[in-house]
Amino acid sequence: MTNFGNLPFEKLHAYQESRRLLDAVRESAISERRLRDQALRAATSVCLNISEGAGRSGAADKSRVYAIARGENCEVAAALDIALAGGLCVAEPARRGLFHARAVHALLSGLIRRFQVAG
Repeated sequence: MTNFGNLPFEKLHAYQESRRLLDAVRESAISERRLRDQALRAATSVCLNISEGAGRSGAADKSRVYAIARGENCEVAAALDIALAGGLCVAEPARRGLFHARAVHALLSGLIRRFQVAG
């Protein structure tokens, strides 16, 4: 992964894990085209939403964008699970992807809690 360290998202563990998740989705080589496309789009969206959230200045806005990323992350995990269950992918990278998805979920949950505005 390119790591220049000058942009706010680059230092976030959630972003680094989401990049690993995206790599695992690619390596899983899901054979069903629509499921593969959906998994890749969602995994890309996780990365992009985390980077967007890191660039936002307001706490409520950060929390909202991180929550979107967490939802997309769940979608990626479900796609990998479905592909594994159906024998539609390379198993080892898909299992690794699920491991990274769990880590991303936990890290995003922490970021959401951190920036949630008490209501």
